[in-house]
Amino acid sequence: MSDPAPVPARPAIVRDPGAMTLTEPAPDTQSYTCPRCQDDVVEAWYGPCSSCRAQLRADQGGEAREIVQEDYVPKMNVTPNAVATKD
Repeated sequence: MSDPAPVPARPAIVRDPGAMTLTEPAPDTQSYTCPRCQDDVVEAWYGPCSSCRAQLRADQGGEAREIVQEDYVPKMNVTPNAVATKD
């Protein structure tokens, strides 16, 4: 029996050189156009500007509430095994 053919190595993953990693410190500020209101803003992270975020919180935000979950009751659509129920 012969040895199987070698598996070719995967190519290296090329990452965006401008991408930020989680180990880098947060940027101070950057200027960009708000994707929601199209205003020019200066913020640390890309996304809706401060005024848009405040408006979204007011419109979409809600009070936290406790969710009560009922106890799990399994369905009984399978009959027990005859061997398991044998005395």
